[in-house]
Amino acid sequence: MASLTENFLSPTSHLQTQPSNNQTFDVIPPHFKELWERWNIRGLILFSLSLQTFLILCAPLRKRTSRKFPIFLIWSAYLLADWTASFIVGLISSNQSKSDANVYLLAFWAPFLLLHLGGPDTITAFALEDNALWLRHLIGLLFQVVATVYVFIQTIPQNKLRVPAILMFLAGIIKYAERTRALYLASLGSFRASMLKEPDPGPDYAKLMEEFTCKKDAHLPTTIQLVNEPNQEWSPFTSTAKEGDLNQLEVVQYAFLYFNKFKGLIVDLIFSFKERNESRDFFLKRTPSDALKVIEVELNFIYEVLFTKVVVIHNLSGSIFRFISSCSVTVALVLFSRLDKTDFRKLDVRITYALLVGALALDFVSISMTVFSDWTIATLIKDDSILATFFEYLLWLKRQRVSVHKKSPFSGLKKLDTPRIFRRWRESVSQFNLIAYCLSERIPMDDSRNTSICCGCSFAWNKTVRLLRRTKDFVIDYLGAKEFFDDWKYVSRQPVFEKLWDLIFEEMLEKSKAAETVEITEEICSSRGSYVLKSMDLRSEIDIGELISDIDEVAFDESLMLWHIATELCYRDEQNTNTNVNDTSTTYREFSKLLSDYMLYLIVMLPSMMSAVAGIGEIRFRDTCAEAKKFFDRRRFSCTLDESKITKGCREILAVNVIDAKPVEVKGDKSKSVLFNGSLLARKLKKHNEKWEIMSKVWIEMLSYAASHCRPDQHAQQVSKGGELITMVWLLMAHFGLGGQFQISEGHARAKLRVHK
Repeated sequence: MASLTENFLSPTSHLQTQPSNNQTFDVIPPHFKELWERWNIRGLILFSLSLQTFLILCAPLRKRTSRKFPIFLIWSAYLLADWTASFIVGLISSNQSKSDANVYLLAFWAPFLLLHLGGPDTITAFALEDNALWLRHLIGLLFQVVATVYVFIQTIPQNKLRVPAILMFLAGIIKYAERTRALYLASLGSFRASMLKEPDPGPDYAKLMEEFTCKKDAHLPTTIQLVNEPNQEWSPFTSTAKEGDLNQLEVVQYAFLYFNKFKGLIVDLIFSFKERNESRDFFLKRTPSDALKVIEVELNFIYEVLFTKVVVIHNLSGSIFRFISSCSVTVALVLFSRLDKTDFRKLDVRITYALLVGALALDFVSISMTVFSDWTIATLIKDDSILATFFEYLLWLKRQRVSVHKKSPFSGLKKLDTPRIFRRWRESVSQFNLIAYCLSERIPMDDSRNTSICCGCSFAWNKTVRLLRRTKDFVIDYLGAKEFFDDWKYVSRQPVFEKLWDLIFEEMLEKSKAAETVEITEEICSSRGSYVLKSMDLRSEIDIGELISDIDEVAFDESLMLWHIATELCYRDEQNTNTNVNDTSTTYREFSKLLSDYMLYLIVMLPSMMSAVAGIGEIRFRDTCAEAKKFFDRRRFSCTLDESKITKGCREILAVNVIDAKPVEVKGDKSKSVLFNGSLLARKLKKHNEKWEIMSKVWIEMLSYAASHCRPDQHAQQVSKGGELITMVWLLMAHFGLGGQFQISEGHARAKLRVHK
């Protein structure tokens, strides 16, 4: 009995018989913990290799598409690649405390992560802002090198993988340093500094004047004689522009030439009129097709300079370091294959082989891309060399292609249709339409005019639909996904038609021929539509004075929306008329509609690109949409969207009386909506038989105005997102000498003192 009492009172015996209240519940099952311990490093390092493979093959796709999903995948892989590699280094370091011989093999994997952090040649930066973070990557390089050295030192002296590890460590440092230097060179500050010439003090004015004063004091009849300095920058290749069509090799060579001359456009450098005249002389003799090909390749050079390793690789030092890196990986593979691996797990040995072979394969792909790139063709290939024939064939495979469009309303027109794998940009024009957006985006109003049971059900249904729509809109806004959703739902794409480019080219050509003085050039570049209207007024009986007020007397964003609404209303008003695109008037009509929707897409969906000219474009667009939705709600338009509904909506807007009282007189100026101002402009345009020619020329001039006034770095940014037609126009204008970047009219003059007898 005493022992029973003793056992009962003993705290230890009590703890043994009763479950502890402080016992923790294991949320993660032991099986998953064991699986993670076994596969965390192995799985992640294979995942890191997969990311490198994906990026080297798919990263160039982003210059060929503007669609959000593939760009999102590339962006995700770009971010995950760095995070995964850094995370694995930490995991390997924490596993070094184990006494298993396999830790030596894990330590051998650490240098591979430096290779992965160096990234593939096809992408160093996802956006221009990444280039500005080159210093962060430099610090990251130092920390990762220290971490890798720490992991390696922990295995000395027993590690028999020392030599292969040192070789991989060397290759990894070279790769990571390549990326860091590429980011540094592509940062806008460094990019600008690399193009600045040596500081130029000019002729020694003070010394000359001292000598002149001395001679005057000595009563010598002295004058200053100016002798123009000979042109030292003359190049036989550009002294006279080639006549006739360009072959594929010449397209790349001329594109490389003008890329080197005009890459300063990206950072707002100024150019001489000599450079303007050389470029202008060349492009004045080109066909629209050849000009487009040269500009495409030129923009491709810009993309590669800013977003890839091309500048680091395409020089002697870069080639030497790349050779050392590849040789290091090759020798490491040979040494590892001859090593006794009985102490290592078979799975880890296979993973190591995968890493070594994968590194060699990625190097081989990179070298192949480098050898067959436009840079190699432009810098090494001579027209009469044996290699020229081979590369001419290669360029023929990558050539720009056209096909006949089969869909209405552009059926029968030729369009750019290069296979996506060979494209240098996306070859399409995005479309965004205000009226279609407002009709589809509306939340239907409650209809409670009828109290019958049937209508009561309809009322309840409408309430439910409204609630669901509002919930959806709230969630999308909260997640910051409205831009992606609107792009997916409301943005369509049309191909770039040869005839459209021809119209743009001919318009720029005529303006370039007219721009013989600085004053005329400034007038042309500052015009937003009035220049072409005045030109039409001079050569025809069209009275366009009343139209100019809707261009020059309002802000650019207001003018753009006015003309967009007017174009849509006129287009829908005669939609069922002649649809033969071979008819000149019909061609002007369809291209006016295409450019109208494209310009609205730019100002609404790419506000950062258009920030220099957009003004309060976002506010004006929102107010106009609000008024349009309110107008359609009052007329009980359903939210289902089709062409007939858009046509009906446009005709309803046109039917509103805007003549007797102008919108601003009735509404005031608090609301920035221009819906019915656009209707008033449409009524003015309908008076002219040549309205579609007027509108197409105005839209081309608006496009050129926006192109020349957008910030250059925004043009460069878009090159990595598929490119934009407006960027092609920007570069075309620069080559035609239309822009404010040409400011150096005179060089130095050599002054001599002449003493008269």
